[in-house]
Amino acid sequence: MKKNLLSKSIGFILVLSLMLTMTTMAFAASTYTVKAGDTLAKIAAKTDVSVETLIKTNNIKNPSVIHVGDVLKLRSDSDAPKYVFYFIGDGLGPAQRQVAEYFLQDQNKSNEKLVMNQFPVAGINTTRSADSLVTDSAAAGTALAAGYKTNNGMISQLPDGTNVKTLTEAAKAKGMATGLVSTTRLTHATPASFATHISDRNQENEIAAQYVDSGVDFLAGGGYRHFVAKDGQLKSKRKDNRDIAKEFVAKGYNVFVSEDATRSFRNFVPGGREKVAAFFTYSHMPYEIDRDVNKVPSLAEMTEKGIDVLSKYNNGFFMMVEGGRIDHAAHANDPVGMIHDTLAFDRAINKAYEFYKKHPEETLIVVAGDHETGGVGLGFAKNYFLHVDELENAKVSTADVLNYGEGKYDGNRSKFFNYIDENLGLDNLSKEERAKIEDAMDIADSNSRVSKSTYGGYDPVAIATTHILSERANLQWTTYAHSATAIPLSAVGIGSESFGGYKDNTEIAKAMAKVIEVELSK
Repeated sequence: MKKNLLSKSIGFILVLSLMLTMTTMAFAASTYTVKAGDTLAKIAAKTDVSVETLIKTNNIKNPSVIHVGDVLKLRSDSDAPKYVFYFIGDGLGPAQRQVAEYFLQDQNKSNEKLVMNQFPVAGINTTRSADSLVTDSAAAGTALAAGYKTNNGMISQLPDGTNVKTLTEAAKAKGMATGLVSTTRLTHATPASFATHISDRNQENEIAAQYVDSGVDFLAGGGYRHFVAKDGQLKSKRKDNRDIAKEFVAKGYNVFVSEDATRSFRNFVPGGREKVAAFFTYSHMPYEIDRDVNKVPSLAEMTEKGIDVLSKYNNGFFMMVEGGRIDHAAHANDPVGMIHDTLAFDRAINKAYEFYKKHPEETLIVVAGDHETGGVGLGFAKNYFLHVDELENAKVSTADVLNYGEGKYDGNRSKFFNYIDENLGLDNLSKEERAKIEDAMDIADSNSRVSKSTYGGYDPVAIATTHILSERANLQWTTYAHSATAIPLSAVGIGSESFGGYKDNTEIAKAMAKVIEVELSK
């Protein structure tokens, strides 16, 4: 059994602390003096700037003729990035990033790092809202999208109800194309914070209606229930017969609704300046470990399609991508769901990073979290080890499958124990472990009132089981809710040096606005 020393965690924190003031130097030079033997291709290779950019920036008429001593500008007079990626991991705290990386290393038997953990600029961000030390996703989303504090539950409005301009709106006003991608319902708090304004995040039907007038060019995620009519063919949560999906069609969007549209979405090739609105699932998209690849696209696929669509626009783009279900797994204390969704989030980041490597002098990538969820601890008492290999045999999430799906306890004890043996690798329960699950079964069988503080509002048998899985890995939970833990940030690209250091989450949006040369205001 592989043991990861917890001192590795301490080392990560020390390295992160050292990186807080680190800035990337790749973009420091703004000019290059032509030397003997230079060609534009050689200069491009030396400076990590494309030949096309050198020609355009310096107004070169004949690319084959340059002279020794010529001073070439490597960037335009404006340092604003043309392509901006803003990745937000919902519930993604430091422990979530660490344990996902350890899991990746254990699986691949390597020292491989998450893509986000390789970026040269690092920061730490505080997350409190206007009315609470512990934020919710609406207030955090508002801070990250608009640079203002608000009360929990409010979306891109101040506590007094004043609307605040978001980065998406500011980028659109500048002429950039815009995109929002999430594994949650698109009407959920984080994506909604970038394009809508409402006093109560639970008014998702109204949020859906605001999207159609937002002008966002690329939308992809879950939650078609708020976009289809009440009396239509698909199940809906709307109270009216307004068909928002059809309204998108009327505005010229290519619309993809339900799992049945996944193949056509995958096959869609933008011919020019296209608009896309895609809502694949009734509610949230499935956890990555539960995802049927034939039915639902991954976060990486949606991100890649967003790049394909938005890169056809001449004035660049701003795209926010949320790994939204990391949070949901952590709420349910599900280590497997949390880790696999964090890895899926990192694969989406890699799609942006591949794009960045083709356009390094024009691209900015920022990776942040909105808050931490679960109060995750790596190690407990004097057990200075992690046993991430204990999680490798799990085939399903506990958050969905044991609470609501085929693995939910239905009174048949032998059936349940067989299920967790086959699907979670819990084939050798100790007497104490089995007793914990049976105690939870007794509660479920008696229909007793379940303590929310003990089980977090989840199925008692599912929680007892997921806690055994976590304890075997020596991963501990302190809450079923959010925490006030400060959140790591990573960045690379043009202007990335603006995001390092210890900052409040509102400062991320303000820094981004400054870098992309837009104004956030009330």
